[in-house]
Amino acid sequence: MTTKATGLEQLGLEASSDVHHNLSASALVEHAIRRGEGKLVRSGALATTTGEHTGRSPDAKFTVDEPDVHDEIWWGEVNKPISPEAFERFRGKVSDYLSDRELFVFDGFAGADPRYRLSVRVVTEKAWHNLFARQLFLRPDLSELSTHEPEFTILHAPDLQAEPATDGTGSTAFVLVSLTRGLILIGGTHYAGEIKKSIFGVMNWRMPRRDVLPMHCSANVGADGRTALFFGLSGTGKTTLSADPERRLIGDDEHGWSEDGVFNFEGGCYAKCIRLSQEKEPEIWSAIRFGSVVENVVFDDVTRVVDYDDDTLTENTRAGYPVDFIPGAVIPGVGGHPRTIVFLTADAFGVLPPISRLSRDQAMYHFISGYTAKVAGTEAGVTEPKATFSACFGAPFLPLPPTRYAEMLGERIARHDAAVWLVNTGWTGGPHGEGKRMDLKHTRAMVGAALAGELTGVSFTPHAVFGVDVPDHVPDVPDEVLDPRGTWEDGEAYDAKARQLAELFRRNFEKFGHVGSDVAKAGPRVER
Repeated sequence: MTTKATGLEQLGLEASSDVHHNLSASALVEHAIRRGEGKLVRSGALATTTGEHTGRSPDAKFTVDEPDVHDEIWWGEVNKPISPEAFERFRGKVSDYLSDRELFVFDGFAGADPRYRLSVRVVTEKAWHNLFARQLFLRPDLSELSTHEPEFTILHAPDLQAEPATDGTGSTAFVLVSLTRGLILIGGTHYAGEIKKSIFGVMNWRMPRRDVLPMHCSANVGADGRTALFFGLSGTGKTTLSADPERRLIGDDEHGWSEDGVFNFEGGCYAKCIRLSQEKEPEIWSAIRFGSVVENVVFDDVTRVVDYDDDTLTENTRAGYPVDFIPGAVIPGVGGHPRTIVFLTADAFGVLPPISRLSRDQAMYHFISGYTAKVAGTEAGVTEPKATFSACFGAPFLPLPPTRYAEMLGERIARHDAAVWLVNTGWTGGPHGEGKRMDLKHTRAMVGAALAGELTGVSFTPHAVFGVDVPDHVPDVPDEVLDPRGTWEDGEAYDAKARQLAELFRRNFEKFGHVGSDVAKAGPRVER
């Protein structure tokens, strides 16, 4: 529907042109094409580009330092403070900028469980960003729309840039979050992921207050009704392994764990699509159709066929689509208490076992650590494997100290007797450049065995350095694959590399010195 700026006046917006409220996907696509914001590719998806910013801008994110939240926020590199006065100046700037423009408004929710959901409003100057919000958040029905009152509003002005010298942002992009006012200001960046991740940050603040653990993970459920969670940073295989045709997808990125089980925060998926193929990921391939948005992909102007192998614009090409575009997706996105939890890591040092079982304390240690590794060539200046630690597998989105979330996870693991597995999808037989990547067929077999409970009766051997329990046998996987040291030609070289990685773990964990002694002792054994 198209109306005047109903409901926006209290934010200081005085729009002189029409404001489009809660349009259908088809209408938003029409507006986007009319306004020259994108083109339809052969699959029917709307293809857009995001210019300079092809990923999140963590240095541009600030949280308003307000008395009601000051003492609970994890202030520092992740949560940089901005004063209420500076935020108000930005609010005025954003409101003035948007006031004389054609605007698009989406009203919806975050949280598939109605008891915990957050009502959101997204106001955008671009039709395609509103389409993205519509497909990624939960879409209300007409009766819910009639009573919708936003608890959080996003004002999205991608063409409005900050002035670093006078605004104190250090960047022309800005993502400013006021938790007490329920208002988020985004500008200077067209990357759509900032919209969904800003609300994820709000949920990471809001949910623990209601005894719900917010999690940066995917979730699916088997035919037996058992739910599984998959945690992992980019490049570890989280989307690939959770999109299992023999299991039903609950969600691919953001979930909460309440007293009743797991629920999806989102109504859609935001999948990386670099080197996407119909053969390897048929569900995602088929989901990229009319109503979907693809960002920064390269396509032929004549045939409109996308080349998913082309990373000319960015390695971080993305596809956004409703979760029900995935066949068999669980709608609404709720599941029972997880029986299996998988931590995924792409260890480029070639040290970690391909699969290992974690105790509760080890699970909390590795959850706080959030380890993976970057390989040579992924970033400028990276010439050898580089350890990456992101607390809770999602540090950029944590308003509270990581130990708060780890304690909640540990309590739930113990209460529901969940099995936790550390799965290395990275290198074996040597580090990156010498060894080889784990065979996906073997990884699938190991994960499948863990989910099916087929490892319950096998024997385990503790890893000499990391102390995790390594199974001596996994169905359909050669036994020699399971012992990482045995895959190296030089065992002493493996030992040296294992000690090197263990020391990196130790140094990273030092910043969490107030963690309980049992959890601290659950890390690798480091020779000093």
